[in-house]
Amino acid sequence: MDVYQRLGLDSGLQSDEVIVLTQEQRDKGRLKAISDSGTEVRVFLERGKPLQVGEILKTECGKHIQVQGAVEPVTRAECDDWHTFSRACYHLGNRHVKLQVGDRWLQMTPDHVLEDMLKMLGLTVSHVDAVFVPESGAYSHGHHHH
Repeated sequence: MDVYQRLGLDSGLQSDEVIVLTQEQRDKGRLKAISDSGTEVRVFLERGKPLQVGEILKTECGKHIQVQGAVEPVTRAECDDWHTFSRACYHLGNRHVKLQVGDRWLQMTPDHVLEDMLKMLGLTVSHVDAVFVPESGAYSHGHHHH
């Protein structure tokens, strides 16, 4: 099945198929995936606009495919105070690291150098398996926050 059209998050449509994608896969405009039923799905969309978890896509044959996030290894860093947390976000943002930001916690792709820096700043660092949904960026056209 070939996909050329995005229907968005709030389309109200039931999906016929589901594809489970990592953050890196959701970042691509062109990719091949296997749906939950074993069907090959080829995605041909505009580059530079990541697929969102929960988004519905429409195939050439009219079927609806829902994008789900794959559970993958991520680094989680957290702390108890906002000053420490904001310093960590500043230093990671200065390095253009993709971040998922919560209430005094953040998640990122594992990187031992950045993890050491976060520990030196006073954050508690752990490795977890989770769906990674980084911020879309200040200059992108879509914003998603979970």
